[in-house]
Amino acid sequence: MNKPVKQDYPIQPVTFTQVSLGDIFWAPRIETNRSVTIPFAFKQCEDHGRLYNFEAAAAAIKGKPFKDIKMTEYPFDDTDVYKVIEGASYSLAVKPDPKLDSYIDMLVEKIAAAQEPDGYLYTVRTMRPEKPHELSGPERWSKERVLSHELYNLGHLYEAAAAHFQATGKRGLLDISMRTVDLLDRTFGPDKKHIWPGHQIIEMGLVKLFRITGEERCLRLAKFMLDARGPEDREGDGIYNQAHMPVLQQTEAVGHAVRAGYMYAGMADVAALTGDSAYIDAIDRIWEDVVTRKLYITGGIGARKDGEAFGNAYELPNLTAYAETCAAIANVYWNHRLFLLHGRAAYIDVMERSLYNGVISGISLDGKSFFYPNPLESDGNYERQPWFGCACCPSNLARFLASISGYQYAVKEDAIYVNLFAAGEADINLEDAGEVRIIQKTRYPWDGEIIMQVRLRRPARFTINVRVPGWAREEAVQGSLYRFIDSPAPAITIKLNNNKQDISVNKDGYFSLDRDWHDYDQIRLVLPMPVRRIAADERVEADHGRFAIQRGPIVYCLESHDNPGVKVREAVLPADLKLQADFKPGMLGGISVIRGGNLTAIPYYAWANRGKAEMEVWVRK
Repeated sequence: MNKPVKQDYPIQPVTFTQVSLGDIFWAPRIETNRSVTIPFAFKQCEDHGRLYNFEAAAAAIKGKPFKDIKMTEYPFDDTDVYKVIEGASYSLAVKPDPKLDSYIDMLVEKIAAAQEPDGYLYTVRTMRPEKPHELSGPERWSKERVLSHELYNLGHLYEAAAAHFQATGKRGLLDISMRTVDLLDRTFGPDKKHIWPGHQIIEMGLVKLFRITGEERCLRLAKFMLDARGPEDREGDGIYNQAHMPVLQQTEAVGHAVRAGYMYAGMADVAALTGDSAYIDAIDRIWEDVVTRKLYITGGIGARKDGEAFGNAYELPNLTAYAETCAAIANVYWNHRLFLLHGRAAYIDVMERSLYNGVISGISLDGKSFFYPNPLESDGNYERQPWFGCACCPSNLARFLASISGYQYAVKEDAIYVNLFAAGEADINLEDAGEVRIIQKTRYPWDGEIIMQVRLRRPARFTINVRVPGWAREEAVQGSLYRFIDSPAPAITIKLNNNKQDISVNKDGYFSLDRDWHDYDQIRLVLPMPVRRIAADERVEADHGRFAIQRGPIVYCLESHDNPGVKVREAVLPADLKLQADFKPGMLGGISVIRGGNLTAIPYYAWANRGKAEMEVWVRK
């Protein structure tokens, strides 16, 4: 390993390996992901030819090509293997599993055997170089700006390599990755090939390699991949992959939503590590565009099926909403990084909205079927699938859910940020105060009472910044796109060692406690959770005359399973009808349902777990 990184985000996340969740919401999902989704996804990779690609490429390298090549459908299918390895590595980091560890070792051997001598790793060319995949082009990188995904594949390889090395200390996947970096460094640069990635993520992956190795060329390449974009190099529709102008000049979210989210997250990484504020200015402008014009109430992004893309301002259809699962995950990555740059709770508010709604709606409660798009309305003909030809969303969920506890806390010098609420323990190291353990007790998101106990070996002075969610401060959603249309919620209360505190939320959205802390000090935060109605900006035509239902961070929907005899897409709720929440421990994994009149609403994320059904988020008023 080389020299450590000197400059980075001013705020650092508390890694998921330092946080142990024991809550009623996320802990069961993490366990289902570990015990069901990851093994299931690996089996799907086997059954759908993902491993065959590596085997066929290795045979070709040895001069023993397979007679009947059964190349898979897409040139980026290798990434499904990489992403599930990443998720499995995160799982190994918190729960040893010799069988899983050995299986990953076998996969690493297959990947190594498929790498060409000069470092090139792209199975659908290597297995049949005389006639590679139709989207790959006749020569290396010749269609990279369009659809070959050669650099995209490497980006996911790098993310997997970083996770595997950090979890196990094994260098196999990391060494494979660094050999590809050698090739990229020889190939790309200001005086070499001037090509940008058609599908972003290599920027984030290169940054992860830089953090591990300290190799400056990784950071240099990440910056080059961003700066190379622009109209002078456009092939096809530059807007589709955010290449219509240099990244520093972009002002709004356009094109393929997943590509965009990954690029904005990569820009944040490069900004943090280089100190280049121009990147921050650009992604700040784009973020304002999203939260004021292009964000679904579920935290989803990307309105159009055509191009899996952002629409125009206020173009947010419901029945045809795309809101791809991968895009919601990208939205989490981007907003978390913006928080690490700026320290504002607004970014965590958007992140939380995506987490509890637009991300986990993409996976069934049993962990074995998935959504690609996440519409906000259904005519009853949409259902989850166990896998897809383009399986980016299932494998993306497998890697993401395994590390979700890493979004709960963050630190800056001698300050702790409590960003998400979930029962469990976190061990946090501060610069001067030393080791601090935070123990949370809560039933969030079904109950707004959160108790935080501080455990210390010795008294110490430091700051605890507790996020007060925007939805608890009369901000329906960050930005001006949505607003509450009912009576204000009861006041928030916060106590320190049973002494009530004056509620004074700072400009960044936190209740800040700077004091001398002692062992067993306790913070008690109560966030009232009445059922709220939300209206959209009048310029969102799809939501005219309608409202959405939300309680705490959870967005609700009507599903026909719970409303027999009612056409939920035509249902009407009077504005003055009282809506009541009722927790049902045996229903859909344990949920709070909302009832009013003869209608019942369930959390949006839980719909389509009982077969096909009509569904509606925006209800007529």
